[in-house]
Amino acid sequence: MATAAATHAEVGEVRVLREQVKAIQGVLRGNMEGLTQADCMVQPQPGGNCLNWVVGHPACTWDKVLPVVGQKPVLGNETLQRYDRGSAELHEAGEALPLEMLLNACDEAAKRMEEGLASLTEERLDEPAPFSPRKRADETVRSLLSLVMFHQAYHVGQSGLLRRIAGKEGKIK
Repeated sequence: MATAAATHAEVGEVRVLREQVKAIQGVLRGNMEGLTQADCMVQPQPGGNCLNWVVGHPACTWDKVLPVVGQKPVLGNETLQRYDRGSAELHEAGEALPLEMLLNACDEAAKRMEEGLASLTEERLDEPAPFSPRKRADETVRSLLSLVMFHQAYHVGQSGLLRRIAGKEGKIK
């Protein structure tokens, strides 16, 4: 049986995860301010993905994780397949989804993620995760969510650098 201190710690843990979702989405929106679809297709050199992919990839990731917290995906795997882990670099504008569509998907996914996180219990966090990007047999919902928050923050950090590569001033100083 969970003690009052353990239950309180779990509530705090979920609160931290929810704050991370807000921070991640706030930084992404800030980094994307004033950018066009063309800005988001600028390719970093000598290689790597453009900003459009770097925005679409977190949308794809949120969609995969939303069911873990009892929420429905926003756009679905078929729509976001081009942005999935391991997909080829995105160079052709015709293959890219519209920037505003991706940003709106991230906004909605963040909202759903926060709602889903709010309903998590200690028991749910301790359950085995339905998948493990790291191929870990001991992956729990807790460890998966921790990894996902790091992953999303990593790519949002890339968005700040790619903003500068597109010739725009940084938003976080």
